[in-house]
Amino acid sequence: MRGAINFKHCGSVLVTGASRGLGLQIVDSLASGGFSPGKIIATTRHPEDAQKLQELAAKHPSIHIITLDVLSQDSIKKSAEEVGQLVQEEGLNCLINNAGINVVADFHTVTAEKMIENFHTNAVAPLMITKAFLPLLKKAAARGTGAAGSMGIQRAAVINMTSLLGSVELNWGERANNFKWYPYRTSKSALNMVSRCMAVDLEPDGILCMAIHPGWVRTDMGGSEAPLSPEESISSTLSVIGGLTKKDHGSFLNFNGEVLPW
Repeated sequence: MRGAINFKHCGSVLVTGASRGLGLQIVDSLASGGFSPGKIIATTRHPEDAQKLQELAAKHPSIHIITLDVLSQDSIKKSAEEVGQLVQEEGLNCLINNAGINVVADFHTVTAEKMIENFHTNAVAPLMITKAFLPLLKKAAARGTGAAGSMGIQRAAVINMTSLLGSVELNWGERANNFKWYPYRTSKSALNMVSRCMAVDLEPDGILCMAIHPGWVRTDMGGSEAPLSPEESISSTLSVIGGLTKKDHGSFLNFNGEVLPW
């Protein structure tokens, strides 16, 4: 968790899809790990139904719950306005685009509708959310401390939670035969390209952007056979995110910091 300690010097972190799974674990780990940022902004479509998240917020004053439907442009705009009121002139230091779905379909069962559904949530939504929050990220980047040209969560960063299954190079052999998920895999490949494209466009403002694979995790999406618990995954993932520097800008990393092939 060495890198995660840097979150203590991070004014604000926003996590999408925070009501369950890895998003909930990110919020929990940030709030209770002894390295909490100033503000943890947890978004979910239906805050009133997010019981575990509400319980966490009741225990930790640093957690702020905001409504966000990642598929609704109106909701994205409204959430950005609410976050702006929350962070004021300090801006938003770290945006973690975590919300995602897995529409399972192989070559024989895949449809255009299934492809578009997965693509919208996993690839289009993170792009639209980042665009909406860009003014707040720019504010934080402009106020950033440290050496000239420095990048990281203490200044401003966009972290896209992606998947190793989105790697074109690794989609071969056993891994290809075991996970014939056309909608999910292609949506994560698209997210990887979105991440690299945004990295090019955000660099002039000093905003770090990268994609990270949290591992195969025992969540509702990952299933019971996955080797990692949410705690194990997010412990390592936050350590990597906390330690990101300019050299990691535009990268695709594993939860242990290993560079993954596109």
